[in-house]
Amino acid sequence: MSIWIGIGLSETGLVRTVNQDAFVVLNEVSVWAVADGMGGHVGGDVAAQTAIATIQADAQTTSHLLSIGQTSPVDVLTDLISRAHDAILRRAQSKSKLKGMGTTIVLLAIVSGPAPVAYLAHVGDSRAYRFRSGTLTPLTKDHTLIEKYLERGILTIETAKTHPERHVLTRALGVGSTVEPTVATLPLLPDDFILLCTDGLTKMLEHEEIQTVFAAGELDPTQVCNRLVTAALDRGGEDNVTVVVIAPHSS
Repeated sequence: MSIWIGIGLSETGLVRTVNQDAFVVLNEVSVWAVADGMGGHVGGDVAAQTAIATIQADAQTTSHLLSIGQTSPVDVLTDLISRAHDAILRRAQSKSKLKGMGTTIVLLAIVSGPAPVAYLAHVGDSRAYRFRSGTLTPLTKDHTLIEKYLERGILTIETAKTHPERHVLTRALGVGSTVEPTVATLPLLPDDFILLCTDGLTKMLEHEEIQTVFAAGELDPTQVCNRLVTAALDRGGEDNVTVVVIAPHSS
């Protein structure tokens, strides 16, 4: 039986002076997450770190609830995201200079077994992908104005790439009284790889380029992380870039 092991890597990039990304790798409970503090907002790094700290603190309970199967996985992940959101609000209320801070989040939990299943929740434009048999498939859809414009046919994919509102979020943790994540359930195959990443990767590399980086060498999580971050930096590293790669490991 395979279990999944994740490796993470985060770099400030070549333009920003502060890294507002955060991530957590909790292989022992099969929970992983990536967060990206809202760029330009005071306390973006605090918001991302607060969200990740909340997930880390509650991961044991989350993993237990998912494994026993008595609670809906959608409810479990939604509740965890809600707790992270509330923690950011409380932190912002405690210090006036943090008011308005927020973060994206993409959260993955895997329940191993004969038929392993991934549970994925996200808010904002941090993304998840699956790499299977040489093909990279997006598992999330951004919560951005641009995504809404694309869905309505207002923009084409090409015009969206340079639109001035291309990074405006429609959902974020810490913004508004409540938050609604998008939650998905995904059956896994024994050779699947999962990528969680901030937009510091996807702003620098096109979908096909990320797929090529995956396929360019050894399929080892550490090597893939290094190749992805290096590729983003080689393109200019305009933003913080964070990746977590989760891969099967035979027990």
